[in-house]
Amino acid sequence: MVDPLAEVITLLKPRTVFSKVVSGAGSWAVRYPEFGEPSFCAMLDGECTLAVEGQQPVLLKAGDFVLLPATPGFTLSSSDTVIPILMDPASAAARGNQLRHGRQDGPVETRMLGGYFAFDSPDSALLVSLLPALMHVRGVERLKLLVQMVRDESLQHQPGRELVLGRLVEILLVETLRSTSSHAAAPGLLLGLADPRLGAAIRHMHENPQYPWTVGELAVKAALSRSAFFDRFSRGVGMAPMEYLLTWRMALAKDLLRQKKFALVEIAEKIGYGSASSFSTAFSRHVGIPPGAYGLTATASAPS
Repeated sequence: MVDPLAEVITLLKPRTVFSKVVSGAGSWAVRYPEFGEPSFCAMLDGECTLAVEGQQPVLLKAGDFVLLPATPGFTLSSSDTVIPILMDPASAAARGNQLRHGRQDGPVETRMLGGYFAFDSPDSALLVSLLPALMHVRGVERLKLLVQMVRDESLQHQPGRELVLGRLVEILLVETLRSTSSHAAAPGLLLGLADPRLGAAIRHMHENPQYPWTVGELAVKAALSRSAFFDRFSRGVGMAPMEYLLTWRMALAKDLLRQKKFALVEIAEKIGYGSASSFSTAFSRHVGIPPGAYGLTATASAPS
């Protein structure tokens, strides 16, 4: 059966990694504005507090891993009594491979590897909205190894660097999402997949997006009554079942349009529309422009 999580990550098309060692000593606090791109942090030594907008502060300890799929504004600090210094992500990135906060001499007390990457998919905001805003993982050895591999590859300009980094980031995303799926608090795809009843329905939607699903048929797949399924899905995933199905179909349609390999009637059939005209109408209503125009725009904006 199709793996919805793997499909979402594949459509996100992660690429390009920047990473650096960040350390601190004494009392310090830094504030980063909303960044938008996905970012990660792996704690190597010591501890510090991470306060992300809209989330409860989290005490990070050595061995912890954090992933922010859309990176809202956040503060890192040794103590909540310190007034944070505002940091510019661009200038921080330009300061070499290491950055130190607080006391500049003597041994460091906190050390972490921080980094970010990009999603090539122009539909990334929609797909990222299905993921938790903050993913905090503790004690997963495989993530430590992956982070180290990402760091080593990002610092070495070897042939095939971008290809290797892209694959490593995909695996890093999967491992992080796997590790958080069982206790994800926010509604979204992870919470839905962690629920065996909802997960069965989601997998059927991903496996056969062309099928004319109804709420009643999906409820049968989830072994729930229609009303119980609708309510449980809406609370768990954060949107109604048919809205999720439409969202997924349109994400697939955008990817197929960008590939320039299929006629509109073929794309319509692949995602469950009886004709090119009905697909065009639904796509235009959902996206705001006709599929043909979207294909031209996606080609023009594709990374070189």
